Amino acid sequence: MYIVQVHIHVKTDYIDEFISATRENAVQSIKEEGIARFDFLQDRDDPTKFVLLEVYRTDQDPAKHKDTPHYKVWRNRVENMMAEPRYSIRYVNIFPENDGWI
Repeated sequence: MYIVQVHIHVKTDYIDEFISATRENAVQSIKEEGIARFDFLQDRDDPTKFVLLEVYRTDQDPAKHKDTPHYKVWRNRVENMMAEPRYSIRYVNIFPENDGWI
């Protein structure tokens, strides 16, 4: 498994628009064969902060995801909504076993 946490800080005026665009991206992303999980989370204490938890089946699947039309639309649509550049942290799976994600 290839697991990525994407941290995003959105400008206050764009929260609703960002949620709409990112929800649509998540709905389309979870349909991809290489994605085991795609969670979209908002910080309870700071509603301008979001996390995407992306669980890919192989190391090659993130690149495939970034080549999809829905990802490209999302990336271009939300770029100006961000208060600062998004950043990601990559993880190695410990538990559940990889079969638990499928």
